[in-house]
Amino acid sequence: MLKKNCRGGFSLIELLFVIAVIGILAAIAIPIYKTQVMSARLTEVTNAMSHISTALVNYRREGTNAWPSCGSIAEIQTSLGIALSALNRINSASVNQITGAISVTVANIDPTVDGGTITLVPITASDGSIIWNWGGTLPAKLIPKR
Repeated sequence: MLKKNCRGGFSLIELLFVIAVIGILAAIAIPIYKTQVMSARLTEVTNAMSHISTALVNYRREGTNAWPSCGSIAEIQTSLGIALSALNRINSASVNQITGAISVTVANIDPTVDGGTITLVPITASDGSIIWNWGGTLPAKLIPKR
């Protein structure tokens, strides 16, 4: 009677190959995942800044054609009616009365970007329309495009 050769598991080479493939995939996927998580968390901040920019345009058009003086989150709520105190991703926010630029310091996003700023600067066109440009000290891949 012939004895059957039954293999009961994987060879060492096969296991090492699988571990190597998983390691390569993890080395590529983890940084991409981390960047996407930071972008998702920053969406809360950029949405709040968009609300502030809309309120600023309305304030300017209804008032004296000037920007309000808002040096803190409380002043933004008082002058523009935008409540930011419930957002835990914004450490501080202000509106420059001379330029109308909105500046926000981020918090609770990721240790690598916490304390960085995002700015939204208005540019008034010749026809009176306002175009907003994003900027700040965060890495360029995290700052929104128009």
